[in-house]
Amino acid sequence: MNESSPTAPARRVLKPAQLNALAKNLLESNFAQIWIEGEISNLARPASGHLYFTLKDSQAQVRCAMFRSRALYLPQPVKDGQQVLVRARVTLYEPRGDYQLAVESIEPAGQGALQQAFEALKRKLEAEGLFAPARKKPLPAFVRRLALLTSPRGAAVHDVLTVLARRHPLLPVELWPVPVQGSDAAAQIRASLQAAIASGRYDAILITRGGGSLEDLWPFNDEALARLAADSPVPVVSAIGHEVDVSLLDFAADLRAPTPSAAAELLSPDRTELLARIAHSRRKLAERLDTRLRDAGQRCDIAYLRLQALRPAQRLQAGRQNLHGLHLRLRHALLERLAGKAEAVRRCAHRLERAGPQHRIALQRAGVVGLQLRLHRGLQRGLDARLARLKQAGGALNALSPLATLGRGYSILRDGDGRVIHSVRQTAPGQRLDARLADGSLSLTVNSDDR
Repeated sequence: MNESSPTAPARRVLKPAQLNALAKNLLESNFAQIWIEGEISNLARPASGHLYFTLKDSQAQVRCAMFRSRALYLPQPVKDGQQVLVRARVTLYEPRGDYQLAVESIEPAGQGALQQAFEALKRKLEAEGLFAPARKKPLPAFVRRLALLTSPRGAAVHDVLTVLARRHPLLPVELWPVPVQGSDAAAQIRASLQAAIASGRYDAILITRGGGSLEDLWPFNDEALARLAADSPVPVVSAIGHEVDVSLLDFAADLRAPTPSAAAELLSPDRTELLARIAHSRRKLAERLDTRLRDAGQRCDIAYLRLQALRPAQRLQAGRQNLHGLHLRLRHALLERLAGKAEAVRRCAHRLERAGPQHRIALQRAGVVGLQLRLHRGLQRGLDARLARLKQAGGALNALSPLATLGRGYSILRDGDGRVIHSVRQTAPGQRLDARLADGSLSLTVNSDDR
């Protein structure tokens, strides 16, 4: 058919620039933003500040470009061979018709996946209301017993115990040793937390560890652990990592502390502050007592004037005596209460002094000296008993020795072959014999035979 025929369809002829523009529009409208993971290769850094590289896996590769305005905000330089997760737009470079990725951000592949998982789980639990402030339980004014869930070898346990020893040395702290990183850490932390809650021994539970990477802190992003902490009837305090580190346990706990030391300060009153409060209360008590005494004195004066106006001599005298007695009783009672409060203060000071390390060291040193004395006495008694048994055995052995028999005047006769002579029938005149005595031997000759 002739192309000029009216029934022939009109052909749309495109130029390369038009085709590339259409392809670019198609790609960018269908792939507005994607995440893609792969290995960086053929990395180039021209003077313009842009980054050009190839992102590949074992089966394919794609060209990538990251412009200077984005590359300036990279947290760390990228390099060939690095496994990364990139956020990019699919586009097409029209002058050459090359399909490529316009990269907007780059992050290490493993940490990026963990961060996405963290954000997704956080949104899920937050939507359920697990982090709502209404669920948070307040800490008691004074913690009487504290459960500490952490690694016994980490810096966090040292920081917590150091702060508590300085601020409130009388607070009993029970350590629940748990691993704070690794694949089994979350399960063991959950088991220890559940056991601490079930024991009913604690007023508060502190879960803590030092800083680390997101992967190191991942056990504390466990969903079951976050739910257990949120549902705990005992207030749970979380101090995971440094102030910039955040975990799901921080959101689910009743209180989040920026560091382990800060958690210890939140859980303990300051000893100096307590003593200052006691002194302040004592001053206030004394002031109130003085005020009451003055008021009582004023009432007594008013009553005295009223009685004087009525002039009842006998009632006045009786009232004066009664008033004097009440005054003495009141003063005595007040002095006794003051003495009792002072004694309580002295007892508290004495207990604080006994809780110091010097007293404990002295007790331990006395115990060591006592153990040394007991050890020495036990060794001496054992040596004496063994020496007595040795002497007894020696005496028994000496009593059975043939040498002891020889010492009583006996002798042993042997013939020339060394056989022991038991009877005169074993001898003959002229035979040579050897006699063994206690202090030596004799050579004998048989002269006669009296049988």
